[in-house]
Amino acid sequence: MDWNREQRYRRWEDASETEQKRLKTVVNQCNWRQTFHIQPVTGLLNDPNGFSYYNGEYHLFYQWFPLGPVHGLKNWYHTKSKDLVHWENVGLALAPTNEFDSHGVYSGSAIEHEGQLFLMYTGNRRDENWVRHPYQNLAVMNKDGHIKKLEKPVISAVPDGYTDHYRDPKVWKDGHDFFAVIGAQRKNETGAIMLYRSQDLIEWNLAGEIDIGLEDFGYMWECPDYFELADHGVLLFCPQGLAQSGDSYQNIYQSGYVLGNKLNVQERTLGNGCFQELDRGFDFYAPQTMETPDGRRVLVGWMGLPDVEYPTDKSGWAHCLTLPRELTIRNGILKQNPVKELELLRGENTEALLTIENETKRMEDFAGEIYELSAVFSNFSAGQFGIELRAGDKEKTVLKYDTCEKKVILDRSDSGQATGIQYGTVRKCLVESEMISFRIFVDVSSVEVFVNDGAEVFTARIFPDKNSQDIRFFAHDGKTDIQAVKYELKAKRASQL
Repeated sequence: MDWNREQRYRRWEDASETEQKRLKTVVNQCNWRQTFHIQPVTGLLNDPNGFSYYNGEYHLFYQWFPLGPVHGLKNWYHTKSKDLVHWENVGLALAPTNEFDSHGVYSGSAIEHEGQLFLMYTGNRRDENWVRHPYQNLAVMNKDGHIKKLEKPVISAVPDGYTDHYRDPKVWKDGHDFFAVIGAQRKNETGAIMLYRSQDLIEWNLAGEIDIGLEDFGYMWECPDYFELADHGVLLFCPQGLAQSGDSYQNIYQSGYVLGNKLNVQERTLGNGCFQELDRGFDFYAPQTMETPDGRRVLVGWMGLPDVEYPTDKSGWAHCLTLPRELTIRNGILKQNPVKELELLRGENTEALLTIENETKRMEDFAGEIYELSAVFSNFSAGQFGIELRAGDKEKTVLKYDTCEKKVILDRSDSGQATGIQYGTVRKCLVESEMISFRIFVDVSSVEVFVNDGAEVFTARIFPDKNSQDIRFFAHDGKTDIQAVKYELKAKRASQL
């Protein structure tokens, strides 16, 4: 299909009943539909939005273009959960309906206030010359799930010195005041993050830019998020336009954080920090966090990237969200681990304790398409060791450790149908340790790897043949001890729901 402007700006209701039914059928017949990840019912999913806990449930919205696997007229789609694991599709939450979001309901966040959930988002309007005009809007959801937009924007103008790339408000409360950060681009095409302050979520005052000591660091910073954890301030954002540097910044756009002091809202400083990538894999962007009722900081990201084609495009849908990850700070390192609630998915388990030397070993009881796998490698003398996942006669996704380079390596060169190969098929990062542990979640078309208790994470979409289900352990140029456990996961393919 030739996705011209007119087709990208159609609404779901513009499609005939026959077209809607045909699209749903094609999507549900796709062999790569996930089982325990949030994914779109049809069309394209991107940024997670409005991640929050309200009225006894977790709420998570996402950017959605329903009519195809392309970026078009954006809506917010609503899902909810009582346990961060089993998600219920609620349906369309916010659609373009007025002059302040006529060309898209773009990213934003949510906060509970006075018994209601306030949704703050960027609305886009295009004028007759197709010039973008961004507005920061507010909608309110009550306990019955009814959502009502405010009639006018709460931030209606872009400040002098900045372009129309001005979006993605993330709001939080500190004391009696509300604060929001917004991603921005200066007129000189460099990125910035703006800080706003309010007493009621309605009237907002611009405080100015947040200074994190990064100059000329990409041409746009989007999807900012600020929170405090373990007496640190943590600022997440997604800089666009970074040049590759060694093993870093390999994707089309990057997503990461600066860890510093708590934000000084008067001086708008965190202390100069170093930008660290959140995920070392191929498919991770636009993360958003929230605080659970028991005080944990949990992150969900978009398992995908803009401007990259995926094999599922041919089946009328694209992308999913990552598993929820609990964030902690230990010894100055931001760690990510799957939330403990994911253990609810576990079924039967199989354990193995083995030593391998200069071989690749297929374990008879270690195979599958959907599973959780933990493996600890110790006492190693091998030059390289690791695991082949979703392996078959011609396919494998290779996760390994190189003891000379002291790097963890994820290689999807042979993972099935290719995606994003213009940005490479291998990702690496430095991990210096005498023991290497991998906790791996494999879904039908994705792999998420948590290295050494979440010190590093690799996320990747993979598209192997359904019959490629082997798990193989290997060691080259030496040996290693391996302790492994595999859990069956109680999840169903989306088309079976």
